[in-house]
Amino acid sequence: MITLGVLADTHIPDRAPALPLQVLQRFSEARVAAILHAGDVSVPRVLKQLEEIAPVFAVRGNRDIYVLRQLPLQVRLNYEGLSIGLAHGHGTFSSYMIDKVHRQLNGRLIERYVQRLLLTFPDMDVIVFGHLHVPCNFHLDGKLLFSPGSTSYPWPRKAPPTFGLLRLEGTGAQGEIIEL
Repeated sequence: MITLGVLADTHIPDRAPALPLQVLQRFSEARVAAILHAGDVSVPRVLKQLEEIAPVFAVRGNRDIYVLRQLPLQVRLNYEGLSIGLAHGHGTFSSYMIDKVHRQLNGRLIERYVQRLLLTFPDMDVIVFGHLHVPCNFHLDGKLLFSPGSTSYPWPRKAPPTFGLLRLEGTGAQGEIIEL
């Protein structure tokens, strides 16, 4: 079995000055094989800090267009015979803008993003995403859909900050949401 650390929407330093030490400690204790960051990192020092614990795979979020624009929009990985698709979830600039209007009118509809992710990664066993700041950990159409939430700016605002662990073995994947 392999354990991966999972983060998204850390928003350093615009929403928090630094990563919570609990995140780094838990990843070290779990001896994660790698860390997945599903976007909105904001500054390179976050990735460097995480790289001290394990290799990091990160994707570009909508807030990463300035300093981290070199990050890919999506990454495909394989661990323990399982395929993992990693994306922020905001899609193209036009879909991001349409989503902003839709969210203002209808609220945060997770289903809207999930459908986009299922189309993006139709052949993946696990889909890791961010953007909504809402933790998600469920199976749909034979896939694990996993969002660790946000360590710095959760939704709803009174919810606790969260991050996650993924445990993978050939028979499947299990996600764990961890509250700070």
